[in-house]
Amino acid sequence: MQIFTKVKVYDFMRLKFPSLILSIILFFGSIFLLATKGLNYGIDFSGGTLIQLKYDTKAPLDSIRDAFSSHEILKNASVTEFGSDNEVIVRFSGSSSDIGADIGASVKDMLKGTGNVEVRRVDIVGPKVGGELRAKALMAILISFGAILIYIAFRFEWRFALAAIISEIHDIIITMGAISLFSIDVNLDTLAAILTVLGYSLNDTIIIFDRIREGIVTSKNSDINAIINESVSATLSRTILTSGSTFIVVFILYMFGGDMINGFSFVVMVGVIIGTFSSVYTASPFLVWFKFKANDYRVKLSEKMKAKKERERERAMYEKGVV
Repeated sequence: MQIFTKVKVYDFMRLKFPSLILSIILFFGSIFLLATKGLNYGIDFSGGTLIQLKYDTKAPLDSIRDAFSSHEILKNASVTEFGSDNEVIVRFSGSSSDIGADIGASVKDMLKGTGNVEVRRVDIVGPKVGGELRAKALMAILISFGAILIYIAFRFEWRFALAAIISEIHDIIITMGAISLFSIDVNLDTLAAILTVLGYSLNDTIIIFDRIREGIVTSKNSDINAIINESVSATLSRTILTSGSTFIVVFILYMFGGDMINGFSFVVMVGVIIGTFSSVYTASPFLVWFKFKANDYRVKLSEKMKAKKERERERAMYEKGVV
């Protein structure tokens, strides 16, 4: 499906320097946020207990906090609304052994005077398990990134590969900066979203790079800026349809999916925006800054084709018994 029946060539590379400045600001701003504010680890990675409560009417947050104030463990618990004003999430760093054998019944007993309350969920993760999950999450990201590096190295000429790697690092750091800025809980859902962003961004970059490689062979231009403009313009319909439809879906999930999926949808939403931007304005301009020459690449391709034809000719002679 094509949005544009006739491909018009847009001068994307005209904005490569302003986009570089924007990328630098976002990238180092994200690093600053991660270094100073850090990440807000959820129960999955930090360990502790999460209790979801539901009231028949609006949850009395102040009364809940007052009921917990006399308890050594629960007095520092985080009490927040969850999705609607009659549901509450209680988070604290202790475990069930700190309160009683049945933590749900103990909490419900403490809240007798606050209204008709139902304990809907109790999640408990020990600190050791949380630390192990955090280490495994980091390992999953590193392994995924390593596999991507190997794939890119074999598929592309080194300047393409290096530009794609820089683009991937750019996208992940900025996405994590957004997670830190908006205090999104980092849990297993967030990890899944980060890996989704990694794959989405890579796919977008590779599609544009493949079109650039085709453009080098078919285009009459020798200027890499002009070839990039032609190639990105040729993929513009695909980019708008793919990125636009993905963004609409995750935006709807973010608005109406509830608090359970808000973190995942927010991270993917940010990742779609950053990934689409970086494919055009981060990965592609680096080919120019790495001094990639279209004519040199054409000569290299021509030599490869000659060598391939020569091998085929020698194989044919061998099969006929000439050699």
